[in-house]
Amino acid sequence: MQQQTKWSQFGTLVTVFFFWGFVAASNDILIPVFKESLHMAQWQAQMISFSFYVAYTVGAVIYYLISKASGGDILNRLGYKNGIAVGLIISAIGALLFYPAAMSASFGFLITGLFIIGLGYSLQQTAANPLAIIMGDPASGAQRLSMAGGINNFGTTIGPLIVSIAIFGSAKAAAGVTKVASISSVKTPYLILGAAFLLIALVFKFSSLPNKINLDQTGAEDASDAGKLKHRSSPLKYPQLALGMLAIFIYVGVEVSTASNLPLFMKLKLGTPTDEAAPFVSLYWASLMIGRWTASVGAFGISDTAKKVLNFIMPFIAFGVFLVVNLIAGHDLKPFAIYPLIIVVMIVGDILSKGNPARQLLIFSLMGITALLIGIFAEGMISVYAFTSVGLFCSTLWPCIFTLAISGLGKHTNEGSNFLIMMIMGGGVISLLQGALADSSLGVQYSYFVGVACFVYLAYYAVRAKKELISQGIDFDALRAAGGH
Repeated sequence: MQQQTKWSQFGTLVTVFFFWGFVAASNDILIPVFKESLHMAQWQAQMISFSFYVAYTVGAVIYYLISKASGGDILNRLGYKNGIAVGLIISAIGALLFYPAAMSASFGFLITGLFIIGLGYSLQQTAANPLAIIMGDPASGAQRLSMAGGINNFGTTIGPLIVSIAIFGSAKAAAGVTKVASISSVKTPYLILGAAFLLIALVFKFSSLPNKINLDQTGAEDASDAGKLKHRSSPLKYPQLALGMLAIFIYVGVEVSTASNLPLFMKLKLGTPTDEAAPFVSLYWASLMIGRWTASVGAFGISDTAKKVLNFIMPFIAFGVFLVVNLIAGHDLKPFAIYPLIIVVMIVGDILSKGNPARQLLIFSLMGITALLIGIFAEGMISVYAFTSVGLFCSTLWPCIFTLAISGLGKHTNEGSNFLIMMIMGGGVISLLQGALADSSLGVQYSYFVGVACFVYLAYYAVRAKKELISQGIDFDALRAAGGH
């Protein structure tokens, strides 16, 4: 059954995706600032990422334990939009802790605040990701999640720039003057962020977003052959979910660690100060926005010809947003002139995927491996562009993995979504691992082999998940054909 997306409700939903991205990418600026100010090793500074991402796992475990103890799923009783509102309030409390963290330059307060923000995000993501997928035609669920991810990455694009300006002051400094990080300045953007969390919580509470989902109906709509659907006693008995949990752990790990080690790579290999690395961190996260805006074209009910045109236009519109933001911030745009050529490679990969999440996961994983190997063995700015382009190839992996992992789960969808959110801690664990390797004799450049290994598993999951889902009557190519896509 083909459903129409309710765009007004979807517009409300994606606001939380923006805030998730703003904080996650801003961590990449906080890491080198606190490292330099407090004279930390790289692995110690990576505790910023670790505390933030491990909170997702802690939050998901709490969710699971409360659900089991109370005899019912939390979201089924509390409601989806109410659950997101509660999560926003929790995150607001964490953001307010940035005031004492900034005023006292306390690393403990900082990571506690990030941990609490992450706890709130855990509940928000458990509710929001399934909502994005089910709010329309099942065949285009991954594309809708890509669209939401594109909004997320608008937050990741401007987050590092705003936090960098808050810490270092204006983007430009006089010749020969080295900017000094002002940790106390961190408080302003995060106090504003906390207030925004509370405001959006009210918006969600009184919005028209669905508070309930008919999960059994959703499971039937996933299938191209409903007769093959599996009804199992536990979500972990579905291979697409069990393997998908590790895929989410690894995906978030490679996405976060690639960016969070970029400022250190640029400092050691190119002599680039932290404040001047901020535009490249922003470009990395903007690359995820570019890829997700491109993949989201499939969610619109438009003709095939219009989709083909938008496949070429959307990535450059997203890249234009990045350029405008950096121009306003006062950054030199010349270093980014070559990047459109790399974007073309991503467009080709998106076209070849034909909107199938398993195929796109495989193609982009192979491209990610190629980009990392170029970055590892090249020198200078070629390595920087290669590492930055990993963002393009990570861009749609979250919606691809999430869609593959919860397809066919039916009544277990909420629990499966919670298990996937639990694995976001990979962003902290793998960042910590790569940070330790960067501090070792291996060095920061070769530490990126961690990312290569991550992409190898993701390519394997793409092949395995497709096989498992077809055996359960779920074929995304068949669904797309039946839906007129």
